[in-house]
Amino acid sequence: MLVQWDDHETRNNWYPGQRIDDPRYGERDASLLSTRAKRAMFEYNAMRFDETDPDRVYRAFRMGPLLDVFMLDERSYRGANSPNRQPSSGRDADFLGPAQMRWLKRSLLASRATWKVVASDMPLSLVVADPLIGTRRTFEAWANADDGPPSGRELEVAELLRFIKQRRIRNVVWVTADVHYASATHYRPDLARFTDFDPFWEFVGGPLHAGTFGPNELDRTFGPDVKFVSIPADMKQNRPPSDGFQFFGQADIDGASGMLTVALKNGDGKTLFSQTLTPEG
Repeated sequence: MLVQWDDHETRNNWYPGQRIDDPRYGERDASLLSTRAKRAMFEYNAMRFDETDPDRVYRAFRMGPLLDVFMLDERSYRGANSPNRQPSSGRDADFLGPAQMRWLKRSLLASRATWKVVASDMPLSLVVADPLIGTRRTFEAWANADDGPPSGRELEVAELLRFIKQRRIRNVVWVTADVHYASATHYRPDLARFTDFDPFWEFVGGPLHAGTFGPNELDRTFGPDVKFVSIPADMKQNRPPSDGFQFFGQADIDGASGMLTVALKNGDGKTLFSQTLTPEG
């Protein structure tokens, strides 16, 4: 089990430095609450810490010659949730943050595994609004719903995708979460506003046992070509697990051919969508 650190360990949609405007909370400092939550998470889930930085959650898992998994932390280093339209990089537009971005680039470049799976807390192009910030339209994930050139947190995505292309890093696949349904998306430069990247796949799986929401609005900055969505477009929101809209993903690598097959399944284990990817290079 590879455990990811996101918002609900502390509070929905929290970010560092946030002051919680809710009288039910005796402690209003989200950063302090997150420190306590992180300790509880680490005590409950066995994790190997980095000796030089014991608070660091982002890490890589080497699983033999066919697979490396890069587990990201998109909560601890982000700027405040905002309209997400900053024209240039900086603290307000951070999502991974500079240190984690450097680590991810180095790790992807050094990987000799056939498949490099990036495990991201948040989806790349699905719009996740933050309803807790007054009346402004503010955003919780990478996307900012403008379909235009990269801005805000999207600048980090563009930087990383450009790096992967320029350094000829092959067979990078994204698995993402946060939204409460499953989907499969192929990203294509010919459909994008930002085009300096190689095509790649993103698979979203969930929820395994929670209310089902969506589908979310789509931001087209990076050319998403949605191949599968697990729920109806007009679905009533917050469907309970008893309604059957529960999902998970399964990925298998064939040892002989190196081909990666990703299946999105319902709660009964029935395959709803499957995509087989052939390794390049």
